[in-house]
Amino acid sequence: MVKTVLVTGSSGFMGRNLTVALSRRDDLEVIGYDVDTGGDLAELVGRADVIYHLAGINRPPDPSEYARGNAGLTAEVCDLAAARSVPPMIVLSSSIQAELDNPYGASKRAAEDAVRAYAERTGAVGVAFRLPNVFGKWSRPNYNSAVATFCHNIARDLPITVSDPDREMQLVYIDDVVAAFITLLDDFTPSPLTGEGKRGGDRAGGFRYGAVEPVFRLKLGEIVERIRALRRSCEDLMLPDLSDPLNRRLLATYNSFLPPERWGYDLQQRSDPRGVLAEFIKTHGAGQIFVSTTKPGIVRGNHYHDTKVEKFLVLSGEAEIRFRMIGRGGGDDVIRIRVSGSDLRVVDIPPGYTHCIQNVGDTDMITLFWASEVFDPARPDTVFEDVDHG
Repeated sequence: MVKTVLVTGSSGFMGRNLTVALSRRDDLEVIGYDVDTGGDLAELVGRADVIYHLAGINRPPDPSEYARGNAGLTAEVCDLAAARSVPPMIVLSSSIQAELDNPYGASKRAAEDAVRAYAERTGAVGVAFRLPNVFGKWSRPNYNSAVATFCHNIARDLPITVSDPDREMQLVYIDDVVAAFITLLDDFTPSPLTGEGKRGGDRAGGFRYGAVEPVFRLKLGEIVERIRALRRSCEDLMLPDLSDPLNRRLLATYNSFLPPERWGYDLQQRSDPRGVLAEFIKTHGAGQIFVSTTKPGIVRGNHYHDTKVEKFLVLSGEAEIRFRMIGRGGGDDVIRIRVSGSDLRVVDIPPGYTHCIQNVGDTDMITLFWASEVFDPARPDTVFEDVDHG
């Protein structure tokens, strides 16, 4: 069964993300309404099995517009939906500010009340999400969220204003919001009212609040510092700890704000007669990656590590990697491994073995290296010892 889903505010931040996600599915007909682009709202509501009511006003020039753009529009959608023989499920994007006594919060509370009343009188499903600050791709700087403003300005080296660095922010990520919305859709099957005024189908009708997980809580100053670190990463090559789910989401958001002229950047290359070497990525807790070119016949390495572990991957050309155990009992036995860019075979470099890699082909060799630790000049854990002439 194909469901028809109406997204109001479809060209806005949340609406655009939700519409794109829904449009990837073959079991849905997705239709959109936006106050800026117009459309026959009554006709669209009349077709919908599910309505995601995301349209609203955040920052009007006149605070009196909150009531019309939030509460008024929601009441209109609910009245149109209530006239249906099979009233659709309505999912409302509200705000945690509905708990506050300000014009925006009051308008969101009134919108929730409209959906609650709709669910009670029709037996339909009504769900309201009191969302904290939502961040992610396609958010508007100086409008949707502070994170959007910080990402936009820091990516362009523009100044930012931090009113209170110690203020705690509650954040949810747009893809987590979309996932929570879609879960409701998958649990819902439209059906007519029963004689007792309750919805049949897979889920009983009525009003309730939805929730998005995870919710991140972080001080404003800490958010700014994490975003500034992302800006520095094209220079110091240091990625954040991506085991932290907030860092992964901030990285995606920040990169979505990069201007095209900053999508590409040069690496610092160290050149000598052997070829070129450049660091590529450094990480907190997962080591670093670097790349090199090596001319025919040239040998790189001839050193060992006490603790550091490496991986070599020849991307182009022909190589021989040689190892010899160091210290007493190591002997003179040399282990040789041939690798080729045509094979893409990874070679692990264990500690305690002096090792080298030689270009044994006729063309420049390109090699990708990973090391388990970021190079620290104060503690390099790199001791030079010739493999072949120990």
